[in-house]
Amino acid sequence: MVIELTPSFKVIDARFRKLAFPHVHVEKLYTGCRWAEGPAWFPAGRYLVWSDIPNDRMLRWDETDGSVSVFRQPAMNTNGHTVDLQGRLVSCEHRGRCVSRTEHDGSRTVLASHFEGKRLNSPNDVVVKSDGSVWFSDPSYGIDSDYEGDASPSEQGAQRVYRLDPASGALTVAADDFVQPNGLAFSPDESLLYIADTGVTHVKDGPRHVRKFRVDAKGTLTGGEVFATCPAGVYDGFRVDVHGNLWLSAGDGVHCHASDGALLGKVLIPETVSNVCFGGAKRNRLFICGTTSLYAVYLNTRGAGR
Repeated sequence: MVIELTPSFKVIDARFRKLAFPHVHVEKLYTGCRWAEGPAWFPAGRYLVWSDIPNDRMLRWDETDGSVSVFRQPAMNTNGHTVDLQGRLVSCEHRGRCVSRTEHDGSRTVLASHFEGKRLNSPNDVVVKSDGSVWFSDPSYGIDSDYEGDASPSEQGAQRVYRLDPASGALTVAADDFVQPNGLAFSPDESLLYIADTGVTHVKDGPRHVRKFRVDAKGTLTGGEVFATCPAGVYDGFRVDVHGNLWLSAGDGVHCHASDGALLGKVLIPETVSNVCFGGAKRNRLFICGTTSLYAVYLNTRGAGR
């Protein structure tokens, strides 16, 4: 007999049942944001940091007691975050128009702010590869208005994905054929890089999909075919699990796509989701940034490690 999943889940492909548990529900951990984004998990401290962009603050949820506190305010209207190989916070700053790193002593180091002498637009989401290279998207959302940054014309005149070399600090264009590049994540073996394009926000009938690129040893991308198109809102930030499944934020929750592109199922959330990350002691808890709230759900899979 098949035990049905709770109403927190929607099964579309039978394979999804192996990724979720019966009797498990989505939990709301916090509410009170204007636009929650960019969750990043710190295992050593057992806490999660995420952005509340319009309120210009970063929040911290503590796993040990469930408390929420302000991690940083003002916060340069930070958006996406990740944790690098040394356990440091790497952040995309809308107002700073840069990618920065918070050192272990709390000081801030700017990693990238200009390309070819011109200011970046507003870095949005970021990942660190196992070789230490930093990859980030640079759409225009943070300079489009004063709501999530400072309104300003684009100096770049284009929205791109960049790669920052860990040895030289050189910034190069990894991909430039996007309307609005957004979330990005590597496959478990780092042979593939998935990148979301949310260009429908700026172009009528524009892209609302995720593309798949192959990555060679030098960090060069090839391919770029459409992997999946979002049927509800846009695919924004996302993460990949150890089996190669993508867990994508969408207008009605989190969509799980297998590595073959099939939509397996959904984690249903009552508000638009912007981004997710895996965390907890076993990396089997998916933290979900909804519009105003932070949610979490335990899954029968783990986030891919570097």
